[in-house]
Amino acid sequence: MSMLEIITAPSPIFRQKAQNVEVFDSALEELAADMLETMYENRGLGIAANMVGRLESIIVVDIQADGTRNPLIAVNPEIAETADEMSSNEEASLSFPGISAEITRPNAIKLCYQDVKGEAHTLKAEGWLAIVIQHEMDYLQGKTYLDHLSKVKKDRLLKKMQKYLKQSHSHGCGDPHCSHEH
Repeated sequence: MSMLEIITAPSPIFRQKAQNVEVFDSALEELAADMLETMYENRGLGIAANMVGRLESIIVVDIQADGTRNPLIAVNPEIAETADEMSSNEEASLSFPGISAEITRPNAIKLCYQDVKGEAHTLKAEGWLAIVIQHEMDYLQGKTYLDHLSKVKKDRLLKKMQKYLKQSHSHGCGDPHCSHEH
C-alpha cells in the first residue's frame, strides 16, 4: 500500500465524471487499499477516486463509529433511493482544505454498488454515513459539496481556502500536531 497525492482545488478533475470500473483485478484492489490508507493518514471520512487523480467510479468511506474502523469500498456506486427527510450538516473536504459549509442532503439513502471482486451489494445508510456517501458520490458526478451553495457563498469560501493555503505553505501545515514543513 502507498499514500496517494490528494488533489486540491482548483483542478479540472472535479468537473469530470468518473468512468465505470469494468476490470476487477489486483490493480483495483491496490487502488482501493491505497485510497483507504490515504484517507486514514489524512484523517478523512471518505475519498472519491477523483480526489486522488483517478477518473474511476470508486469511493471509500469510513466514519469510524465508536472509534472502530469499518471501511466501505464502493465500486460503481449508485444511489437507488433517497429519503424525503433532509438534514443539514457541516461538510468539509480534503480537496478543499481550510473551509467547510453547511449542506442539506437526504438523511437516508439506498446504495447499490460492487465490491473490488465485482460482487453486487445493497446498503441502506442513514445519518452521517448517508451524508458522507452522498458527499463522495458528488465527486464521481463532476460536482463538489460547494456546488450545493449559492455562487456568492461558494466564491467567498474558495477565496478563504486560497488564503488558508497561502498561510499554511508559508508557516507549515497549520496543524498544531504537525512537526514538519510541507
